[in-house]
Amino acid sequence: MILVTQWTVLLLLLSPALGMVEEERLALREKARAMFHHSYDNYMEHAFPHDELRPVSETYTDSLMELGNLNLEHLSPSYNGTALTLVESLSTLAVLGNTSEFEKGVSWLSENLSFDIDVRVNVFECTIRHLGGLLSAHMLASDPDTRLMPGGYSGRLLALAQDLGERLLRAFTSPTGIPYAWVNLRHGVRKGETPETSTAGCGSLILEMGTLSRLTGRHQYEDAALWALRKLWAMRSPADLMGTTLNVETGQWIEFSGGIGAGVDSFYEYLLKAYILFDEPAYWASFHKAYLAAQRFLRTGNWYQDADLRTGRPTHRQFGALQAFWPGLQVLAGDVEEARRTHRQFFAVWETFGVFPERYYYDGQAVHHSENYYPLRPELAESTYLLYQATRDPLYLKVGKTILTNLNRFTKVPGGYTSLRSAVTKEKEDHQHSYFLSETCKYLYLLFDPHPPPFLRNKQFVFTTEGHILPLGFSRVPLRAPLTAVVKPPCDTCQTINLDEHKISYMSLRVCPNWAIDSRTFKSLGGVESICHIPDGSPDHRCKNHLQCGVDAASCRHRTCSPAGFCN
Repeated sequence: MILVTQWTVLLLLLSPALGMVEEERLALREKARAMFHHSYDNYMEHAFPHDELRPVSETYTDSLMELGNLNLEHLSPSYNGTALTLVESLSTLAVLGNTSEFEKGVSWLSENLSFDIDVRVNVFECTIRHLGGLLSAHMLASDPDTRLMPGGYSGRLLALAQDLGERLLRAFTSPTGIPYAWVNLRHGVRKGETPETSTAGCGSLILEMGTLSRLTGRHQYEDAALWALRKLWAMRSPADLMGTTLNVETGQWIEFSGGIGAGVDSFYEYLLKAYILFDEPAYWASFHKAYLAAQRFLRTGNWYQDADLRTGRPTHRQFGALQAFWPGLQVLAGDVEEARRTHRQFFAVWETFGVFPERYYYDGQAVHHSENYYPLRPELAESTYLLYQATRDPLYLKVGKTILTNLNRFTKVPGGYTSLRSAVTKEKEDHQHSYFLSETCKYLYLLFDPHPPPFLRNKQFVFTTEGHILPLGFSRVPLRAPLTAVVKPPCDTCQTINLDEHKISYMSLRVCPNWAIDSRTFKSLGGVESICHIPDGSPDHRCKNHLQCGVDAASCRHRTCSPAGFCN
């Protein structure tokens, strides 16, 4: 049984460490600060306002249109970047207390950034990086306790975020409501766009989209992300397992094998963090089922394997670098002892190679022949920070020191920090990912900082999957459609009606059924039709996906397509 407590969820108990003198800890904090500024300053000098830095050649890459696009298809020759690394850096600048650079960055983006551009982007990457970065920076800039904008703040970042949100909404036009993986920010989904997407890509949008809705009062962003998440959750197997890739047009799995790593990882993360941020118990109920299934079918010793969602049988026995987020998620769920064991196993791989190879076969103790690179991934630093906050075990300060030391030893170059083409040979690749500044540097700095800034010390918050800070309590507007329910069709009014008195249909009254009415009373009236009633698409109630099922007249509940292919 997983125990969730306020202190394990929010991780805000800050106290001096044992086992490492404060002078050494402060020195490591300053090394983490220097790491960020070496990355940031080189980006600003050699790459800004383009997307990311090439630190070896000291040039730039407009990578937003390439993120997730392995075949580099449909690239726009006119795209010149959207200051991606600057957007990603703002929340870290706030954590480091660099008020002047934060204010300068917000001012530049407010005056110069536009998303009215002809560029095809990955919906997931654009959401977690650009949308999440803008929302977090807006909330930090708006908070008087942060004192980050002494010259005043116009709120322009929220307007930019809303404009981007409107453009991303165009991706949610598939027959299932699950978003396409790619959308053109100016023209929407291109004709013939691939219907293939990942579980993480379509199931990890709720934090950013939900926050945008609650800040603007416009529900369409949260509704779209929540609809997609519900559709995806409904596709789980009877064992509560998920696949890795699916077709957004048919709602069918393409890859039936799934795990906790690449292609699925942030799906688990956002179920739990949505519960924390929005205080909606349905998210916890779904996460709890998914987590127990992962522990039952995917955990093998202190490793995690991939499994076929239909049978639960193992398909791949391997460690992927993205799995390193899992101990941190276990901490947030209150399963701290499991987190310690998992983290210890994963860190052993880091110690073996000095960094993480992207894929490692733990049975054969061999690195994958081609996926042996290290793209500056932050997940181990994140889990180390969260474990230290939960346990105060000085071991995790030592782990953090090892991570920081190895990054400086193997990835630092005069022009910034670079990805490695091989975790074995340490050959350099010439790419500094924006998440290195939004996550890796931030988590290491916070790990070693005994006195975080007051806005972190005095408030409750969650980090997005990209490391952006979202404070709790900024809005407690109830969700219009919990994860376990559906969006109800609109009614003119929703008032209490006494059926025995009126003896007329809800349809003629143009009202929703009274939710307090006893179902037997309803049936005794011969199945009174309601404004909410939508018949199933087929008279024999056969279906291939949930959209072919209607809405129940009595309860306004959307009927779902069962695994056997019938609406129920």
